Amino acid sequence: MDRRKFLKGSALLSGILAINPIDLLANTADVLPKGKRKAKNIIFMVSDGMSSGTLAMANLYSQNILGRNGYWINLYLENKVSRALMDTASASSIVTDSAAASSSFGGGFRVKNGVLNIGANGEKYMPIWQKFQKAGKKTGCVTTVTITHATPAGFCVNSASRNAEPEIAKMYAHIGFDVMMGGGDEFFNPAKREDKKDVYGLYRQKGYQILKDRSALQNIEKGKKVLGIFSTGALPYAIDRSNTVDLQSTPTLAEMSKAAINQMKDHKEGFVLQIEGGKVDWSAHANDVSALIHDQIAFEEAVKVAVDFAEKDKNTLVIITTDHGNANPGTIYGVDSTKKFNSISDYRFTNEYILNAIHPDFNLQQIKDWIYETNKLSLANDEAKHLLSFYNSLEKEDGLYNYKKLPFKLYSEIQKNHNSVGWISMDHSGDYVELAMFGPGSELLKPFVKNTELHYLMLEATELDR
Repeated sequence: MDRRKFLKGSALLSGILAINPIDLLANTADVLPKGKRKAKNIIFMVSDGMSSGTLAMANLYSQNILGRNGYWINLYLENKVSRALMDTASASSIVTDSAAASSSFGGGFRVKNGVLNIGANGEKYMPIWQKFQKAGKKTGCVTTVTITHATPAGFCVNSASRNAEPEIAKMYAHIGFDVMMGGGDEFFNPAKREDKKDVYGLYRQKGYQILKDRSALQNIEKGKKVLGIFSTGALPYAIDRSNTVDLQSTPTLAEMSKAAINQMKDHKEGFVLQIEGGKVDWSAHANDVSALIHDQIAFEEAVKVAVDFAEKDKNTLVIITTDHGNANPGTIYGVDSTKKFNSISDYRFTNEYILNAIHPDFNLQQIKDWIYETNKLSLANDEAKHLLSFYNSLEKEDGLYNYKKLPFKLYSEIQKNHNSVGWISMDHSGDYVELAMFGPGSELLKPFVKNTELHYLMLEATELDR
């Protein structure tokens, strides 16, 4: 035997024996690994289309204008969450769409863009909310876009096309999810559906209460399944809602989230809830900075609702992420960059609202007056002429969610001269994205993951994989 090793080991053993075992445990309690706890509930939060620049600008706006850190960044500053980067690619591209991205979370496999939980050879991957439903948990989705849209649908159903929203509305009823809230009246209302099917009636037959406005949400009946459809199409942008009285009959994302949690929290087997800030993505497609920042802040208010509940509950895993980047917005170096960025606080409406109100019969002064009234921007004559020329031209801008062919790109380029915010495109990007977790199961998070890994992490955290 090596005498030096023997003496060293003997000395170490003697030292350990001389320590009171209670003292040993007390001194190391803070550094010993915490025992893994089972998550009873999961709240999965998606700020759809959130590039890292979106998170940064929302935090910068919160600091400079609202006098506080953004809630998401504050979770990092207070070291409350586990954090990682996530690769968001789909089976068909390094740049995913929302259907394939949500299917990665929902089905655990990468699928082609445009489909929901169906493989290249027709394989159907069971969506995770159906797995949890079969295990006895309550299930729900909340979104600011149509409840049948790609992100909630990816957690819930199989479909060869993300655009099959009329069919997805019926699927939800047959599967029997407990709480579904968002927009999309046109997919439930017989007066708006092409087949004239009364899908609301189908839900009523299955015992659902139907909520149509904020007042109904505030008077929700405990214990019954819920279908809350608060608008045709998507819900209003947060900034338009704040400044338009007629839009305030629709609930905020935070209000819907709180109601959904309260509706399911007492279930003995637990619940799973997906919450989406869907119009973060739509505003990025439109290069609309005021819409983007305010909807991101509204999403983070919903994150606070979830984390506040999880802190008290102790049994809830909160996952906070996005499905992909979009348009990669960011602040640009230059003279008075800070002052220019802070001027966004003067914007009272989305670009969609502003541009919809302009008509070809506007003269130059009317354009300048309208832009100043809504954005406090003093346009130069050439900027006003450029904008007005769009309305007199046969050429119209294209782009996802730009149904009225509004000059989103043109106007964002004009705004850039005044607010120091630039965009690389009007579509999704393949950058790695932020991922944070709070609560039991967050210890499973690795520093870098693929989007599909979250599916299996949720199963492991709840021990459903056993």
